[in-house]
Amino acid sequence: MIRRREFILAFGGAAAAWPRAARAQQPPQRMRRLGVLAGLAEQDPEWRIRMAAFRQRLGALGWHVDQNIQIEFRYAVGDPERIQSATNEIVSLAPDVILVMSNPLLALLARETRTVPIVFVQVADPVGSGFVASMARPGGNITGFTNFEPSMGGKWIELLKEAVPGARRALVLYHAQTAANVSLLREAEAAGPNLGVMIVATGVNGVAEIEQAVNAFAGEPNGGLILIPHPVTAGPRAMIARLAIRHRMPSVGAFRFMADSGSLIAYGSDASDLFWRSADYVDRILRGANPGELPVQAPNKFELVINLKTAKALGLEIPPTLIARADEVIE
Repeated sequence: MIRRREFILAFGGAAAAWPRAARAQQPPQRMRRLGVLAGLAEQDPEWRIRMAAFRQRLGALGWHVDQNIQIEFRYAVGDPERIQSATNEIVSLAPDVILVMSNPLLALLARETRTVPIVFVQVADPVGSGFVASMARPGGNITGFTNFEPSMGGKWIELLKEAVPGARRALVLYHAQTAANVSLLREAEAAGPNLGVMIVATGVNGVAEIEQAVNAFAGEPNGGLILIPHPVTAGPRAMIARLAIRHRMPSVGAFRFMADSGSLIAYGSDASDLFWRSADYVDRILRGANPGELPVQAPNKFELVINLKTAKALGLEIPPTLIARADEVIE
Protein backbone atom coordinates (compact mmCIF):
# COMPACT_ATOMS: atom_id res chain seq x y z
CA MET A 1 0.00 0.00 0.00
CA ILE A 2 1.33 3.45 -0.89
CA ARG A 3 1.44 5.81 2.09
CA ARG A 4 0.18 9.38 1.69
CA ARG A 5 3.64 10.87 2.35
CA GLU A 6 5.10 8.65 -0.42
CA PHE A 7 2.34 9.76 -2.77
CA ILE A 8 3.07 13.38 -1.95
CA LEU A 9 6.73 13.05 -2.86
CA ALA A 10 6.19 10.97 -5.98
CA PHE A 11 3.20 12.69 -7.54
CA GLY A 12 3.39 16.31 -6.44
CA GLY A 13 1.80 17.72 -9.57
CA ALA A 14 -1.00 15.24 -10.11
CA ALA A 15 -3.96 17.60 -9.98
CA ALA A 16 -6.19 14.96 -11.52
CA ALA A 17 -6.09 13.02 -8.27
CA TRP A 18 -8.21 15.58 -6.44
CA PRO A 19 -11.99 15.49 -6.25
CA ARG A 20 -13.77 17.73 -8.75
CA ALA A 21 -15.68 19.37 -5.95
CA ALA A 22 -12.45 20.77 -4.54
CA ARG A 23 -11.80 22.59 -7.83
CA ALA A 24 -15.35 23.60 -8.60
CA GLN A 25 -15.24 27.10 -7.16
CA GLN A 26 -12.35 29.13 -8.49
CA PRO A 27 -10.66 31.55 -6.07
CA PRO A 28 -10.37 35.29 -6.75
CA GLN A 29 -7.79 36.13 -9.37
CA ARG A 30 -6.21 39.03 -7.53
CA MET A 31 -2.91 38.19 -5.87
CA ARG A 32 -3.14 37.19 -2.19
CA ARG A 33 -0.34 36.77 0.32
CA LEU A 34 0.17 33.88 2.74
CA GLY A 35 2.73 34.00 5.52
CA VAL A 36 4.18 30.74 6.84
CA LEU A 37 6.01 30.66 10.17
CA ALA A 38 7.89 27.36 10.47
CA GLY A 39 9.34 25.72 13.56
CA LEU A 40 11.61 23.41 11.57
CA ALA A 41 14.58 24.29 9.37
CA GLU A 42 13.96 24.96 5.68
CA GLN A 43 15.96 21.89 4.59
CA ASP A 44 14.52 19.57 7.24
CA PRO A 45 13.09 16.59 5.30
CA GLU A 46 10.05 16.45 7.55
CA TRP A 47 9.23 20.09 6.91
CA ARG A 48 9.47 19.58 3.17
CA ILE A 49 7.06 16.63 3.35
CA ARG A 50 4.53 18.64 5.35
CA MET A 51 4.70 21.62 3.02
CA ALA A 52 4.35 19.37 -0.03
CA ALA A 53 1.08 18.09 1.45
CA PHE A 54 -0.12 21.61 2.20
CA ARG A 55 0.79 23.04 -1.21
CA GLN A 56 -0.80 20.13 -3.06
CA ARG A 57 -4.07 20.63 -1.27
CA LEU A 58 -3.86 24.40 -1.73
CA GLY A 59 -3.32 23.90 -5.46
CA ALA A 60 -6.29 21.55 -5.63
CA LEU A 61 -8.39 24.35 -4.16
CA GLY A 62 -7.29 26.68 -6.96
CA TRP A 63 -4.44 28.61 -5.33
CA HIS A 64 -1.26 28.64 -7.40
CA VAL A 65 1.99 30.30 -6.40
CA ASP A 66 2.83 33.44 -8.43
CA GLN A 67 -0.54 33.25 -10.18
CA ASN A 68 -2.99 34.21 -7.47
CA ILE A 69 -1.03 33.69 -4.25
CA GLN A 70 2.42 34.50 -2.90
CA ILE A 71 3.86 32.51 -0.01
CA GLU A 72 6.37 34.14 2.33
CA PHE A 73 8.31 31.74 4.55
CA ARG A 74 10.10 32.57 7.78
CA TYR A 75 11.97 29.89 9.72
CA ALA A 76 11.77 30.44 13.46
CA VAL A 77 14.53 28.12 14.61
CA GLY A 78 17.64 28.79 16.66
CA ASP A 79 18.09 31.28 19.47
CA PRO A 80 15.17 33.25 20.97
CA GLU A 81 16.24 36.49 19.26
CA ARG A 82 16.16 34.88 15.84
CA ILE A 83 12.77 33.32 16.53
CA GLN A 84 11.32 36.65 17.65
CA SER A 85 12.76 38.35 14.58
CA ALA A 86 11.16 35.80 12.25
CA THR A 87 7.82 36.30 14.00
CA ASN A 88 8.03 40.08 13.70
CA GLU A 89 8.95 39.84 10.02
CA ILE A 90 6.02 37.63 9.10
CA VAL A 91 3.58 40.05 10.77
CA SER A 92 5.21 43.11 9.17
CA LEU A 93 4.51 41.65 5.73
CA ALA A 94 0.78 42.18 6.41
CA PRO A 95 -0.29 38.87 4.84
CA ASP A 96 -3.92 37.95 4.26
CA VAL A 97 -3.47 34.91 6.51
CA ILE A 98 -0.64 33.27 8.46
CA LEU A 99 0.00 29.53 8.79
CA VAL A 100 1.99 28.66 11.92
CA MET A 101 3.11 25.44 13.59
CA SER A 102 3.78 24.67 17.28
CA ASN A 103 2.66 26.15 20.58
CA PRO A 104 5.65 28.43 21.23
CA LEU A 105 5.46 30.07 17.80
CA LEU A 106 1.72 30.58 18.06
CA ALA A 107 2.20 32.15 21.49
CA LEU A 108 4.64 34.68 20.02
CA LEU A 109 2.48 35.33 16.99
CA ALA A 110 -0.68 35.84 19.04
CA ARG A 111 1.08 38.60 20.98
CA GLU A 112 2.14 40.35 17.77
CA THR A 113 -1.24 40.56 16.02
CA ARG A 114 -4.90 40.36 16.91
CA THR A 115 -6.11 41.26 13.43
CA VAL A 116 -4.27 39.10 10.88
CA PRO A 117 -6.08 35.74 10.52
CA ILE A 118 -3.99 32.83 11.85
CA VAL A 119 -4.34 29.12 11.07
CA PHE A 120 -2.30 26.94 13.41
CA VAL A 121 -1.14 23.37 12.88
CA GLN A 122 0.20 20.93 15.47
CA VAL A 123 -0.78 22.92 18.52
CA ALA A 124 -1.71 21.05 21.69
CA ASP A 125 -4.39 22.16 24.16
CA PRO A 126 -5.24 25.48 22.42
CA VAL A 127 -7.98 26.29 24.93
CA GLY A 128 -5.85 25.60 28.00
CA SER A 129 -3.01 27.54 26.42
CA GLY A 130 -5.26 30.58 26.03
CA PHE A 131 -5.11 30.73 22.23
CA VAL A 132 -8.83 30.26 21.61
CA ALA A 133 -12.00 30.66 23.67
CA SER A 134 -13.34 27.21 22.78
CA MET A 135 -12.85 24.45 20.27
CA ALA A 136 -16.29 24.93 18.72
CA ARG A 137 -16.10 28.71 18.46
CA PRO A 138 -12.54 29.95 18.88
CA GLY A 139 -13.32 33.68 18.55
CA GLY A 140 -10.74 36.30 17.68
CA ASN A 141 -8.36 35.86 14.76
CA ILE A 142 -7.08 32.35 15.47
CA THR A 143 -8.22 28.84 14.55
CA GLY A 144 -6.59 25.66 13.35
CA PHE A 145 -5.73 22.03 13.96
CA THR A 146 -4.69 20.58 17.28
CA ASN A 147 -2.49 17.51 17.58
CA PHE A 148 -2.72 16.06 21.11
CA GLU A 149 -5.02 15.83 24.07
CA PRO A 150 -3.14 15.92 27.40
CA SER A 151 -3.99 12.23 27.93
CA MET A 152 -1.42 11.37 25.27
CA GLY A 153 1.26 11.91 27.91
CA GLY A 154 0.08 8.80 29.71
CA LYS A 155 -0.11 6.84 26.46
CA TRP A 156 3.60 7.34 25.80
CA ILE A 157 4.40 5.86 29.23
CA GLU A 158 2.14 2.90 28.47
CA LEU A 159 3.93 2.27 25.16
CA LEU A 160 7.34 2.41 26.83
CA LYS A 161 6.21 -0.16 29.40
CA GLU A 162 4.61 -2.39 26.78
CA ALA A 163 7.71 -2.36 24.61
CA VAL A 164 10.11 -2.76 27.54
CA PRO A 165 8.34 -4.52 30.43
CA GLY A 166 11.47 -4.16 32.56
CA ALA A 167 11.38 -0.36 32.42
CA ARG A 168 11.22 1.09 35.93
CA ARG A 169 12.18 4.71 35.31
CA ALA A 170 11.40 7.28 32.64
CA LEU A 171 13.11 10.59 31.98
CA VAL A 172 10.55 13.00 30.53
CA LEU A 173 12.07 15.92 28.62
CA TYR A 174 9.70 18.86 28.21
CA HIS A 175 9.62 22.65 27.75
CA ALA A 176 8.52 24.10 31.06
CA GLN A 177 7.42 27.44 29.57
CA THR A 178 4.91 25.78 27.24
CA ALA A 179 1.59 25.17 28.99
CA ALA A 180 0.62 22.25 26.77
CA ASN A 181 3.92 20.50 27.54
CA VAL A 182 3.15 20.79 31.24
CA SER A 183 -0.31 19.28 30.68
CA LEU A 184 1.20 16.32 28.81
CA LEU A 185 3.78 15.89 31.57
CA ARG A 186 1.09 15.81 34.28
CA GLU A 187 -0.67 12.94 32.49
CA ALA A 188 2.63 11.05 32.20
CA GLU A 189 3.24 11.57 35.93
CA ALA A 190 -0.26 10.30 36.71
CA ALA A 191 0.22 7.16 34.58
CA GLY A 192 3.68 6.29 35.88
CA PRO A 193 2.83 4.86 39.36
CA ASN A 194 0.06 2.62 37.97
CA LEU A 195 2.57 1.12 35.53
CA GLY A 196 5.40 0.81 38.02
CA VAL A 197 7.42 3.54 36.33
CA MET A 198 9.04 6.37 38.29
CA ILE A 199 8.85 9.63 36.35
CA VAL A 200 11.78 12.04 36.36
CA ALA A 201 10.76 15.29 34.69
CA THR A 202 13.36 17.72 33.39
CA GLY A 203 12.64 21.00 31.65
CA VAL A 204 15.04 21.74 28.80
CA ASN A 205 15.72 24.71 26.54
CA GLY A 206 18.48 23.43 24.30
CA VAL A 207 20.92 20.70 23.33
CA ALA A 208 23.31 21.25 26.23
CA GLU A 209 20.55 20.81 28.80
CA ILE A 210 19.24 17.71 27.01
CA GLU A 211 22.69 16.09 27.04
CA GLN A 212 23.18 16.93 30.69
CA ALA A 213 19.79 15.51 31.69
CA VAL A 214 20.21 12.25 29.75
CA ASN A 215 23.77 11.69 30.95
CA ALA A 216 22.75 12.20 34.57
CA PHE A 217 19.66 9.98 34.31
CA ALA A 218 21.53 7.16 32.58
CA GLY A 219 23.61 6.48 35.68
CA GLU A 220 20.99 3.97 36.89
CA PRO A 221 19.54 1.00 34.95
CA ASN A 222 16.07 0.18 33.60
CA GLY A 223 15.38 3.66 32.32
CA GLY A 224 13.59 5.01 29.27
CA LEU A 225 13.23 8.40 27.62
CA ILE A 226 10.01 10.27 26.76
CA LEU A 227 10.22 13.28 24.44
CA ILE A 228 7.33 15.68 24.91
CA PRO A 229 6.76 17.33 21.50
CA HIS A 230 8.35 20.75 21.15
CA PRO A 231 10.84 22.32 18.73
CA VAL A 232 13.51 21.97 21.42
CA THR A 233 13.22 18.17 21.23
CA ALA A 234 12.18 17.86 17.57
CA GLY A 235 15.07 19.83 16.07
CA PRO A 236 17.97 17.77 17.50
CA ARG A 237 16.02 14.50 17.28
CA ALA A 238 18.83 12.52 15.63
CA MET A 239 21.32 13.61 18.28
CA ILE A 240 18.90 12.67 21.05
CA ALA A 241 18.31 9.24 19.49
CA ARG A 242 22.06 8.58 19.25
CA LEU A 243 22.54 9.68 22.85
CA ALA A 244 19.74 7.41 24.06
CA ILE A 245 21.12 4.42 22.16
CA ARG A 246 24.60 5.06 23.53
CA HIS A 247 23.14 4.87 27.04
CA ARG A 248 20.95 1.88 26.08
CA MET A 249 17.77 3.82 26.79
CA PRO A 250 14.62 3.12 24.76
CA SER A 251 13.07 6.42 23.66
CA VAL A 252 9.49 7.31 22.77
CA GLY A 253 8.57 10.33 20.64
CA ALA A 254 5.40 11.94 19.37
CA PHE A 255 5.88 11.91 15.59
CA ARG A 256 6.97 9.33 13.05
CA PHE A 257 10.05 11.36 12.15
CA MET A 258 11.32 10.68 15.67
CA ALA A 259 11.38 6.97 14.87
CA ASP A 260 12.87 7.71 11.45
CA SER A 261 15.68 9.49 13.29
CA GLY A 262 16.35 6.61 15.66
CA SER A 263 13.86 6.69 18.52
CA LEU A 264 12.52 3.25 19.39
CA ILE A 265 8.85 4.23 19.16
CA ALA A 266 6.85 7.13 17.79
CA TYR A 267 3.16 7.54 18.41
CA GLY A 268 1.09 10.58 17.55
CA SER A 269 -0.99 12.41 15.01
CA ASP A 270 -0.21 12.27 11.30
CA ALA A 271 1.46 15.66 10.80
CA SER A 272 1.23 15.58 7.00
CA ASP A 273 -2.51 15.01 7.22
CA LEU A 274 -2.91 18.03 9.53
CA PHE A 275 -1.01 20.25 7.10
CA TRP A 276 -3.10 18.84 4.26
CA ARG A 277 -6.31 19.74 6.07
CA SER A 278 -5.05 23.17 7.11
CA ALA A 279 -5.06 24.26 3.45
CA ASP A 280 -8.86 24.10 3.54
CA TYR A 281 -8.99 26.67 6.33
CA VAL A 282 -6.50 28.93 4.55
CA ASP A 283 -8.71 28.69 1.46
CA ARG A 284 -11.88 29.49 3.39
CA ILE A 285 -10.32 32.52 5.08
CA LEU A 286 -8.97 33.83 1.78
CA ARG A 287 -12.53 33.58 0.45
CA GLY A 288 -13.84 35.67 3.34
CA ALA A 289 -14.51 33.28 6.26
CA ASN A 290 -14.02 34.56 9.81
CA PRO A 291 -11.36 32.45 11.59
CA GLY A 292 -13.10 32.98 14.90
CA GLU A 293 -16.12 31.09 13.55
CA LEU A 294 -14.17 28.12 12.15
CA PRO A 295 -14.06 25.38 14.82
CA VAL A 296 -10.70 24.05 15.92
CA GLN A 297 -10.32 20.54 14.54
CA ALA A 298 -8.73 17.53 16.20
CA PRO A 299 -6.55 14.96 14.42
CA ASN A 300 -8.30 11.97 12.89
CA LYS A 301 -5.22 10.00 11.86
CA PHE A 302 -2.62 8.61 14.23
CA GLU A 303 0.55 6.66 13.54
CA LEU A 304 2.43 4.06 15.58
CA VAL A 305 5.95 3.53 14.23
CA ILE A 306 8.49 1.09 15.68
CA ASN A 307 12.18 1.15 14.80
CA LEU A 308 13.48 -2.42 14.95
CA LYS A 309 16.99 -1.24 14.02
CA THR A 310 17.03 0.68 17.28
CA ALA A 311 15.55 -2.28 19.15
CA LYS A 312 18.41 -4.43 17.87
CA ALA A 313 20.98 -1.82 18.87
CA LEU A 314 19.46 -1.77 22.36
CA GLY A 315 19.31 -5.56 22.58
CA LEU A 316 15.52 -5.52 22.91
CA GLU A 317 12.90 -7.95 21.67
CA ILE A 318 9.72 -6.01 20.98
CA PRO A 319 6.54 -7.97 21.81
CA PRO A 320 4.89 -9.34 18.63
CA THR A 321 1.52 -7.97 19.75
CA LEU A 322 2.92 -4.43 19.72
CA ILE A 323 4.58 -4.91 16.34
CA ALA A 324 1.29 -6.19 14.93
CA ARG A 325 -0.42 -2.92 15.91
CA ALA A 326 2.20 -0.72 14.27
CA ASP A 327 1.35 1.30 11.19
CA GLU A 328 4.97 1.07 10.11
CA VAL A 329 8.01 -0.96 11.18
CA ILE A 330 11.50 0.27 10.37
CA GLU A 331 13.81 -2.66 9.75
